[in-house]
Amino acid sequence: MSSFTHHDHSACIRTAISALQDYCAEKKLNLTALRLNVFKILLEEHRAIGAYQILDRLKAGGKNAQPPVAYRALDFLVNCGFAHKIEHLNAFIACGHPGITHDPAFLICRDCQSVQESATRPALTSIADEAAFAIEDSVIEAVGLCAGCKYKDTQGSAQ
Repeated sequence: MSSFTHHDHSACIRTAISALQDYCAEKKLNLTALRLNVFKILLEEHRAIGAYQILDRLKAGGKNAQPPVAYRALDFLVNCGFAHKIEHLNAFIACGHPGITHDPAFLICRDCQSVQESATRPALTSIADEAAFAIEDSVIEAVGLCAGCKYKDTQGSAQ
């Protein structure tokens, strides 16, 4: 999934939900209705959103959720590898590669705040391998301008 390109992502949503359901069944984890609903919100947004935005969406859907409830659901999804926390934005995004073990790196547009996930970081992995270093956890976030915002920026400065 890429936030930088527009597309009908209903197939992405179905695939990701199915992967989460299969993962939880295999691991015998309790996929509550709330956890599934939070995951659907992340998938539908197709961008990084904060916990309070998720709470607003839950409340709009008739749920009486409090912040700890949303954070527990998000923690569950992050721990299962189906969502990521984008530290730079203090927000969450559905994993673009659900069910696949990977080291994510994120491209974050400083203007529209869209986020694109990359499934691999070969350069970092190569450096770690050369140093006989075992990476256990890392977050790489690169901030810049997406093509659309870069184009708008150059068009605005040309006038």
